[in-house]
Amino acid sequence: QVHLTESGGGLVQAGGSLRLSCAASERTFDSYSLAWFRQAPGKERQFVAHISWGRNADYADSLKDRFTITRDNAKNTVYLQMTSLKPEDTAVYYCAARQHYSGPRRYDYWGQGTQVTVSS
Repeated sequence: QVHLTESGGGLVQAGGSLRLSCAASERTFDSYSLAWFRQAPGKERQFVAHISWGRNADYADSLKDRFTITRDNAKNTVYLQMTSLKPEDTAVYYCAARQHYSGPRRYDYWGQGTQVTVSS
């Protein structure tokens, strides 16, 4: 069982930046693919970004110019750097992990989420 703990959320003004972190309990962290999702009130969960064990990254098309996913295997942590934030980025952001591919955007482990609120 992999435990994921997100942090770094908060309240920020439009145009600002935040960096989210997700710490994993798994010692073989470097063999996992990781992702960020978000869910706004009343909306479905949305894919944000993914990074493979080989550090290949991909993003939701609408976010790739403003968001960057990175990982630090020495710290068992994945990050999401968010810039030029907009009120529509307001959501709970979730970290997810998988060791084996089981389908597009499918992950086995999830964190509890961290709230990001962007004020206009």
